[in-house]
Amino acid sequence: MSANLSNQTTYQNETQCYGDIFFYLTVMEVSFLPISVLGIILNLFVLVVFCFHKKACTAPEIYLSNLAAADFLLMCCFPFDVLVLANDYMSSAICKLISTIIYMNTSCSCGFLVLVSIDRYLALVHPLSHERLRRPICAKLGCVLVWTLGFLLNVDVIVYFKAVRDPENNVTECSSVYPSRSHDVLFSVLYSTFTFFLPLCIMSFCTVNILHVLRNRVTESSNTQKMEHRATTLVLAVLLVFMICWLPGQIARVIHLLLVYTPKDECLVKLLRFIRVFSFFLGIFNNALNPILYVLVGKTFRRKMKELFQQCRT
Repeated sequence: MSANLSNQTTYQNETQCYGDIFFYLTVMEVSFLPISVLGIILNLFVLVVFCFHKKACTAPEIYLSNLAAADFLLMCCFPFDVLVLANDYMSSAICKLISTIIYMNTSCSCGFLVLVSIDRYLALVHPLSHERLRRPICAKLGCVLVWTLGFLLNVDVIVYFKAVRDPENNVTECSSVYPSRSHDVLFSVLYSTFTFFLPLCIMSFCTVNILHVLRNRVTESSNTQKMEHRATTLVLAVLLVFMICWLPGQIARVIHLLLVYTPKDECLVKLLRFIRVFSFFLGIFNNALNPILYVLVGKTFRRKMKELFQQCRT
């Protein structure tokens, strides 16, 4: 009876802060499963096309295939996570495994998007002077570097994430247990810097220079003009989608860190938490649609897809 009264009091307090958000949180939690299934199918399809095509992958295709692999691993975590939580099988080992895969592949996805932007920048702004940097061997080394940094940036997840029992709701949750606030602030700053703000700066630099070159370039024919227009639209779409999906959550994270050493406003803390959850939902949705945004709209990928189908028929 007292537990029900406590839950009701908590619900009323949170409703007074910013309305009834439990409905929206429930909708997002329910949507994780179909979105993850969609992401698994699309990213697996991209990997099949790139891996089983008879021709070797170019540098952009190496980046996009690694991006699809990171998104595929990320999407595979959510059905498993839902199954574990539904049956209350959460343990510290499972918590560390799932959290490491989620955070690591989220970081790697941002890294591969940066490599795609740099490749586009070198191809359009410095097509001759930096041609060696666009070789497949350099692309593979860049991907190895991204995977390595993605793991190193999330070592704290392996150390400090644990399964914690919530006796009030009678469930076991996976959460971070840092020894002090300074550890929490340090790892949050490192994560935000290297997985969002630094990639955003690099992508913005590449985009601005690409748009400058395309605007000043004299078009020789209507086909060239259409190609440049598609390239401009694609680059802008990459940056715009990246900002829309991840910027709200990162701003909320920064504000939350600033509140660590100041008197807390409970309503503001809960609102920031909701914004971060919603931003994470947008990021997952973006990762599920990455094959469409960055690969499936490409003419080269469609050609490879048709050639693979012809290989299967023969």
